[in-house]
Amino acid sequence: MKPLLVLLILLCGPIWIFHLPEVDARKKFPLSPAPVPSLEAPPSFPVLSSMAAFSPGNLSVFLIDRDEPGFRFYLGKYNYKKMSFKKGGACLMDYKLLETATRNFQESNILGQGGFGCIYKARLDDNFHVAVKRLSGGSQDAITEFETEVDLLSQMQHPNIISLLGYSIHGETRLLVYELMDNGSLETQLYGPSRGSALNWHWRMKIALDMARGLEYLHEHCNPLVIHRDLKSSNILLDSNFNAKLSDFGLAITDGSQNKKNIKLSGTLGYVAPEYLLDGKLTDKSDVYAFGVVLLELILGRKPVEKVSEAQCQSIVTWAMPKLTDRTQLPKIVDPAIRNTMELKHLYQVAAVAVLCVQPEPSYRPFITDVLHSLIPLVPIELGGTLRSSPQTPTETPSGHR
Repeated sequence: MKPLLVLLILLCGPIWIFHLPEVDARKKFPLSPAPVPSLEAPPSFPVLSSMAAFSPGNLSVFLIDRDEPGFRFYLGKYNYKKMSFKKGGACLMDYKLLETATRNFQESNILGQGGFGCIYKARLDDNFHVAVKRLSGGSQDAITEFETEVDLLSQMQHPNIISLLGYSIHGETRLLVYELMDNGSLETQLYGPSRGSALNWHWRMKIALDMARGLEYLHEHCNPLVIHRDLKSSNILLDSNFNAKLSDFGLAITDGSQNKKNIKLSGTLGYVAPEYLLDGKLTDKSDVYAFGVVLLELILGRKPVEKVSEAQCQSIVTWAMPKLTDRTQLPKIVDPAIRNTMELKHLYQVAAVAVLCVQPEPSYRPFITDVLHSLIPLVPIELGGTLRSSPQTPTETPSGHR
């Protein structure tokens, strides 16, 4: 009862979102109105289906763009003998080709760094740019994450899921080739040099909506459902138009897959749901908790865990929870880059969504479809929602993107 009382205090009036924990989205709600490529059937794991095509006549290689049905990525006029198509939408690419494209993995081409290696910007023929993740070392964890990423992403097609274009294996080195996301990660946008200034309130809500759509695809439209297990701001990538896509599926598992109880506890401090951390209990509600933490980052502009002294750290959830439920305090803790730029009723509603998502008890958290439908009315029509924004609340970013 306590979470419900807190939320009633926060919003002194009836709002439909507070019925969310009682709603089974799988039965009551229609599919997301987001433009999703049509599929003859939901992706089924681990069966793989081919999405690649090539023309032996002119030796040109193409990959279908998962975001735009019918549009193709052009990968250049390579020798088709150097490529094979075994893993659904991802082709097996020649290692030397990718080595050249990254200028021998030149340090100046590094876009970022993960747990098992660096991500490089690469230029293929005809000035086509991609991102190449290099996983070095032959540890079993690295190999498992590589195989998981290839197997899962090769079967997925959704505008809010990163597209895997190819992969390569060379000795103990494994490469993954993705579409290039020009605006980097949400983490970089919030905490990098710009300190969130490129993302106004409406664009942050659009990113949250994109994340929810990507998660809904994993939880509701994949058969069996997929639990991402490592959702965080550094794994939310932004393209040139600030469309958000979920990435890094190395830790993902399919629900009902082999012995979830025997799966190694993994995740990132600050985003891991308490029931998973304490009891190893893993469900789609674990992803919802992580989503709530990222939503708090979008609202507050604060990292999920911050150092408060030499020997003590504090989570954003612990710090923010009392303030999120206080109407007088909430506007004061909003990210300075967007403070006083949104309607307060919208701020209270988004805070309420975040509070529900990070509840310690999984059963109190909404399904991601419920979250999705609560965010749609808060995003301007031109950004994929249903909000009719006023002239005083522009949706254009400083860089001019719409």
